Amino acid sequence: MEGLVGLLRIRVKRGINLARRDSLSSDPFVLITMGSQKLKSRTVENNCNPEWNEELTLAIKHPDEPVNLTVYDKDTFTSHDKMGEAKIDIKPFLEVHKMGLQELPDGTEIKRVVPTRDNCLSEASSIVSNNGKIVQDMILLLRNVECGEVEIQIEWIQIPGSRGL
Repeated sequence: MEGLVGLLRIRVKRGINLARRDSLSSDPFVLITMGSQKLKSRTVENNCNPEWNEELTLAIKHPDEPVNLTVYDKDTFTSHDKMGEAKIDIKPFLEVHKMGLQELPDGTEIKRVVPTRDNCLSEASSIVSNNGKIVQDMILLLRNVECGEVEIQIEWIQIPGSRGL
């Protein structure tokens, strides 16, 4: 826990129109990496529109380190096939969190992030107040693949006694 600035909870919600890597469908799972940390979702069999609805939590020591999301098709006897990747741009989210906003009404939009060539967003993404927490929903356009998007939500968890952002 030494040097930790906080935790980033990533809710991997669903895949949208993912590429087929097997004859009829795919067996997708998500791998999220940041530095040496690797987190993996469960595999959803035979589904190019999987619903994961899974929470994965990264320990953040270096907020400038990239957060990468990669979707794979699980294969039993051969190496897993890559189904696309995206970078999760957490900088705008962390900038909002540094403002120290408290007690905002639910649904208050704090910042809107528009898609750029660098951020992998497929549409504008809002950073909002929700139940006393600041969250950002995003739909990431997968790169290096013919099609596919992944819907996620990020949330910052401050650890008491941590050095903060």
